[in-house]
Amino acid sequence: MQVLHLCSEMFPLLKTGGLADVTGALPAAQIAAGADVRLLIPAFPAIRQAVTESELVAEVDSFAGPVKLRYGDYHGVGLYLIDAPWLYDRPGSPYHDDAQCAYGDNHRRFALLGWLGCELAKGLDRYWRPALLHAHDWHAGLSCAYLAANGHPARSVFTIHNLAYQGLFSAHHLAELWLPNAFFDREGLEFYQQISFLKAGLYYADHITTVSPRYAQEITLPQFSYGMEGLLQQRQHQGRLTGILNGVDEKIWNPAHDAHLIARYDADRLANKVKNKLHLQKTLGLQVEAKRPLFAVVSRLTSQKGLDLLLEVLPLLREQGAQLVVLGTGDAGLQQAFVAAAAAHPGQINVQIGYDEAYSHRIFAAADVVLVPSRFEPCGLTQLYALKYGALPLVRRTGGLADTVTDCSLENLADGSASGFVFDDCHAASLSSAIRRALVLWRRPQQWRDVQRQAMRLDFGWQIAAQRYLSLYQRLLS
Repeated sequence: MQVLHLCSEMFPLLKTGGLADVTGALPAAQIAAGADVRLLIPAFPAIRQAVTESELVAEVDSFAGPVKLRYGDYHGVGLYLIDAPWLYDRPGSPYHDDAQCAYGDNHRRFALLGWLGCELAKGLDRYWRPALLHAHDWHAGLSCAYLAANGHPARSVFTIHNLAYQGLFSAHHLAELWLPNAFFDREGLEFYQQISFLKAGLYYADHITTVSPRYAQEITLPQFSYGMEGLLQQRQHQGRLTGILNGVDEKIWNPAHDAHLIARYDADRLANKVKNKLHLQKTLGLQVEAKRPLFAVVSRLTSQKGLDLLLEVLPLLREQGAQLVVLGTGDAGLQQAFVAAAAAHPGQINVQIGYDEAYSHRIFAAADVVLVPSRFEPCGLTQLYALKYGALPLVRRTGGLADTVTDCSLENLADGSASGFVFDDCHAASLSSAIRRALVLWRRPQQWRDVQRQAMRLDFGWQIAAQRYLSLYQRLLS
């Protein structure tokens, strides 16, 4: 079974969010399960620097000019690199410049990703040809349209990591991208008179997946669908929409072997987790006290993540003697508000704007509670990392958060299934209530440790997801 993943980022080479964690782990897990899997990715500077040895596969004329396709290996995973420096060798993220402005030629930069995926399916590499393309998020969505325009040389799976990001571009680019004019239609990739790369994936893919079962149900509802509910309901009725829960790469996220920690631990050595907490408190200038509950946020600072609600309940955390550590970047207003709170309460609140992978590991190891009060959450990896590190997640009941965290209700505490704190309504009062319940349990150390151990023993390894995807591929290919 030859499978080609198409993606715009891949951990640890290049990461802006959870998409990179998935594409960095899922292909490797599938290879370990015996599949013949490779990736296609633009040769952004970070990618080129990591893959130092590669060979030329082909040089082709494309709508973006003559492009070289190279092939290299990264830790046992084969990577096709799209070598087009005029498109990809730029500062900033893969999607926008340092001023957060989207690059004006993004339609061309990411259409090329989809077009070359289709060319590989047509036999561009004479030594390897994929039978199935697995496209990730809007950046790769046009690959499904190119396959349809070229007689379906391979089957396709399109994974929605976040439906909110749709890849919308002006309709006049269609001819430039070498797609038939007939594709610009409601029964195609047209969306309110624009080209939608995301809709191309939804409409033309043989099967659609989301990154959690509940999110697959939620996106068929108007409040979660961003105008795509009709198409998604149709796909659901056709049996072409499935939710497959993301996993955790245990080679990277494992407190028993994590080189970023000052003290490694597992479910049977929770005393060492406390050492990480005391060390972080001292490093950040917080009051050093093991009995003081430490809450944490590792997140994009956006309203989607419900962090405006957290700002509303900060007085409750302070009054209860809790501490808060925040790591993230995002909306300027939220950033400023959190920074101001930290400046006003330096012994209780610490905020770092930006993202640091090693520091995020240390936060999970130190935290008692990790806050994920999202308005919607396709899967969420933060709560999975928190569970693994014995930092109890406090989440809203939505998407993958609902699929992975079991509330500390009396019934769940009694039967040993509790692993965190879950609230329903997207209001500050509901978040406050959940925080109060967490603080009540915190004052019962034995029960708290029991829940920690339950959380840490849950299995969210990538092997499960990898096998489910392989089974899906097999059904499509047969």
